[in-house]
Amino acid sequence: MSNLPTKHDGPRPPINAKDSLNSELPDLKHKEDRTHSKGRVVGGSFLEKLRGNDSDNSEDGPLTEVNIDMPETRTEVITKDGEEYIVLYFTDGDTENPFNWPAGKKIFITLLLCMMTLFIGLATTAYSSGITRMCEDFGVSTTLGQLGLFCFNMSCALAPLFLAPFCELVGRKVIYIGAYAGFIIVFIGLALGKNIATILVMRTLSGFFGCVGTILVGGTFSDMYTPDSRAVPMACFAYVAILGTVGAPIYAGFIDQAIGWRWIEGIQGLANLPLLAAILLFFRETRGGVTLHKRAQQLRAATGDQRYKAEMDLEAKDLKEMLHNSSVKAVKMLATEPVVFAFGLYIAFAWFVTFLFLSVIPITFQEHHGWGEGVAGLPYISLCIGVTIAFALNFLQIRKYQSLTAELGNNVVPEHRLYGAMYGACFLPIGLFIYSFTQYGFITWVAPAIALAPICMGIFFIFESTYSYTADCYGENSSSAIAGQGLMRNALGAVAPLFASQFFHNVGSQYAGLILAIAGTALTFIPFIMYKYGHLLRARSKLASA
Repeated sequence: MSNLPTKHDGPRPPINAKDSLNSELPDLKHKEDRTHSKGRVVGGSFLEKLRGNDSDNSEDGPLTEVNIDMPETRTEVITKDGEEYIVLYFTDGDTENPFNWPAGKKIFITLLLCMMTLFIGLATTAYSSGITRMCEDFGVSTTLGQLGLFCFNMSCALAPLFLAPFCELVGRKVIYIGAYAGFIIVFIGLALGKNIATILVMRTLSGFFGCVGTILVGGTFSDMYTPDSRAVPMACFAYVAILGTVGAPIYAGFIDQAIGWRWIEGIQGLANLPLLAAILLFFRETRGGVTLHKRAQQLRAATGDQRYKAEMDLEAKDLKEMLHNSSVKAVKMLATEPVVFAFGLYIAFAWFVTFLFLSVIPITFQEHHGWGEGVAGLPYISLCIGVTIAFALNFLQIRKYQSLTAELGNNVVPEHRLYGAMYGACFLPIGLFIYSFTQYGFITWVAPAIALAPICMGIFFIFESTYSYTADCYGENSSSAIAGQGLMRNALGAVAPLFASQFFHNVGSQYAGLILAIAGTALTFIPFIMYKYGHLLRARSKLASA
C-alpha cells in the first residue's frame, strides 16, 4: 500500500483555528470591491485591560473605542453589492473564540454532549425490553409494538434533513436545549400512554428530538477542536453512541420484570432531568459566528452604525436554500458520490445488525437456553465490553494518524483515517460467523455470548472510520455527506426489528447468522478499496476537498 497518494491528490492542508472558524462560510476575500481597511474595536472593562497590556497590535489597524463592554475585536471595511460593511473577526487569543477556550472547558462541554448522546442511545433501545408486556396490556401484536423502534429510527433519519439548518440561524445552544427538553417531555407520554397509537406518536417525537444526539455533536466538536485534535472527542462520541444503543437492555429487562414497562420510560425521563439542567446552566454557544453576530448587534445598538456585521450575516442564506442544502443535497450526494454511498452502505449494515440483534439475542438466550426476561438482557454486557475494547484499541489508529501527520505534514490524506476500518471492522463478520455456528441449544451459552463482543468491536470501527473519513474527504460539504449516510443508516436500523424474528425463525438461526456474516465479509473490502482508489474518486468529485 505504499502507492498511497500524497499532497498532489490529497485534501487541503490542515487549517488553524481562525481558518477553521471562517471556513464555515464562503470566503469573502474574492468578493467584488473589497476595501482593505482594517482596525480594532474595544470598550468598557476590556479597554482597561488592553491599556494595561504591553503587546503592540498596531499592525491590526487603528483602535476604535465604544461605550459598552466589548472584547477587542478585529474589523475590516468591505464593500459588497455596492454596500459598505464593517465586518468583525476574532483577534488572536480571543477567549470567546471556541478554539481558544481552555482545555478544561472544552472537555466539560464534550462530556455534557457525550452524556446526552449516551442517554438518547439508551432511550432508543430500552423501549424494546418492554414491548411484550406493553402489547399484552394493549391487546395488540408484538409486531405492532416493534413499530415503536421503526418510528424512532425513521424520525431520526428524516428529522436532521430539516432540523440542521436552524443551527445556522440561532446557533447550537438553543437547538440543544429545546430539542433535549422536548425529548424529556415525551417520556411523560410514553409512560402514561393509554393505547398503542399514543406510544407510536410519542416514539416518533422522541426520535425527532433525540436526533440532536447524532447530527449536531460532530459539528459542535468541529467548532471547538482543530482537525489535528478532533480524533479523541470524536472517538468518545462514537463510543457512547454505540454503548447507549447496545447497553439499555441490560437494565431495562429487570425494570420491566419488577415494576412494569411504563417505568422503563418513567425512570429514563427522570434520569435525564439533571443533565438537562447542567446543559442549561453550563453549556456555551460553540459557533464562533454566532458570538460575532451578537457583538455586531451590540455595536449597532450602541453606536447607531448599521454597518457592523459578522461574516455569517453577509453570507446568510434564506431558510429555503438551507433546507435544500440539508435535504436535497444530502440525498443527491448519497446517490452520486461513490465514497458517500459505499461508507453509507457499510455503516447502515452495521446499524442494521445492531438493531437486528435486539430481537436475535432474546431468541438465542430465552428460546434456546430457557433464560428469563431479566437475565436474558445480560448478554448485552458482552456488546458493551466489545465496544469498550474497540474504543481502547482505536487509540492505536489515533497514534498512527498523529505520527503520519508529524512525518508527512500537509501531505497526510483522508485515506490515512482508514486503518481502523481495515483492520478493526473485520471483527464484525468474525463475530457473526461464531455467533451463527453456536446457535444450537446443546452448545453452552458462553460461546454466543463471547461472539457478541467482536461484533460490537467491528461496529465501532466502522462507525468511527466512516465519519472521520467522510469529514476529511468532503470538508465544507461533509455535513451534507454525513446527513445522507445518516439517512441510510437510520432507515436500515428502522426496518431491522420488523422482520428480525421472522427472519431467524423461518430461515433458521444458524443460516440467518451465516447470511449476515457473508454480507459483512463482502463489505469489509470497502475500506481497502477506498484506501487504494479513494484519491481517484475524490479527484473526479466536484464536492470533495481539493
